[in-house]
Amino acid sequence: MKLQTIVPLQPEEEEIDYQSSIFLLGSCFVQNIGKKLQYYQFQTLQNPIGILFHPLAIENFIGKSIEQKTYKAADVFYFNERWHCFDAHSDLSDPTKELLLGNLNSALIKTRDQLENATHIIITLGTAWVYRSIETQKPVANCHKLPQKNFTKELLAEEEIEESLKRIIANIRKINESASVIFTISPVRHLKDGFVENQRSKANLILAVGKIMEATEQFKNLHYFPAFEIMLDELRDYRFYAEDMVHPNNLAIEYIWERFKNVWISEKTGSVMKAVEEIRKGLSHKPFNEDSEQHQLFLKSLNEKILVLQKEFPFMNFKP
Repeated sequence: MKLQTIVPLQPEEEEIDYQSSIFLLGSCFVQNIGKKLQYYQFQTLQNPIGILFHPLAIENFIGKSIEQKTYKAADVFYFNERWHCFDAHSDLSDPTKELLLGNLNSALIKTRDQLENATHIIITLGTAWVYRSIETQKPVANCHKLPQKNFTKELLAEEEIEESLKRIIANIRKINESASVIFTISPVRHLKDGFVENQRSKANLILAVGKIMEATEQFKNLHYFPAFEIMLDELRDYRFYAEDMVHPNNLAIEYIWERFKNVWISEKTGSVMKAVEEIRKGLSHKPFNEDSEQHQLFLKSLNEKILVLQKEFPFMNFKP
């Protein structure tokens, strides 16, 4: 008796290993995969200006970075005792205008460098719903809790998303022709938009990405990882959601990560990942007596293991 349907997946040829350079951008689900990659000490950069939910926000940020534009004073605003930028998540907002601008421009430089050298670029689309500033008529990445009257809300059509994705890919290919670009649709439920509205949003995203994936003659080295489908078809149960009934819980994240790992992570990395995990667990261990001889010997052994790994992979950093 089968009690679960499985999304059929095959390992990809352009595998991720410890020589890979990975850039992750988009919805909060990309944070989940990014945290796993960071935990195992892969070389990554994720969401330099925070979570970006919709395609136009991702397109805008990638475009600015590749065109080597900079943020200026006119691009930020003061509200609720903090400076904000409509292009960035509130995680970057700051009481100081100069610091916010510095962080934004630093993120643009880091992003261009990472895009230029990336072997894998993971883009997660969260929603097709977009808020547009009434004053500027430009779509915003984040409303920063300004009054609703300052924005109009619209659902991007499949064709609009498709054109945005085409521009994203074209921009990336200006500076990196070979990186594997992996699209995913976030399984996070945007229920604040409404139950039906969330489904319409996800449908438009899926249709648009599907059209891009079919255009193999125009776009090379594109891939789709079915995180959304795995959540809905393999984990078809509310017990796989967090208490908010919106986000996948830790069990679901672990499950989808295992599926991602089987598709994208090289088997040759297994022994290194195991060694990294042992060190991580060792560092999180809380002894009964920190000054005991036994614990000091444990720390010495742990440090020796770290040095062995860092000799082969100098980019690894186990400092808290």
